[in-house]
Amino acid sequence: MKILINFIRNLLGYIIAIIDLATRGPKPKRTPEKQKQINNELKHLSLYQFFACPFCIKTRRAMHKLNLPIEKRSASEGSPHRAALLAGGGQIKVPCLRIEQEGKVEWLYESSEIIRYLKTHFA
Repeated sequence: MKILINFIRNLLGYIIAIIDLATRGPKPKRTPEKQKQINNELKHLSLYQFFACPFCIKTRRAMHKLNLPIEKRSASEGSPHRAALLAGGGQIKVPCLRIEQEGKVEWLYESSEIIRYLKTHFA
């Protein structure tokens, strides 16, 4: 029964991901200088995620709408990023935004909190 539930959950997640990719729309445009500045700031961020997770899709969609090419790291089983997420953030929960500032690392969970952070700093 558990296998069937996981299969259905994954299937629905992939369907949602495909619909998201098909309906995103264009990214906002910035001047090359402004985009370069933002890209430099984004080097200190990384998103730990699962491809088919609805909350990860929500977060990636917001990143697209803000034109924020943040590094995405898969936290799937067997991935080295999964161990880093557990060691650094303390739990395997996605999405999780890793924020490195002034030598300190913060792990921000919850899609709504991540989106609020991104809008506050980059919108």
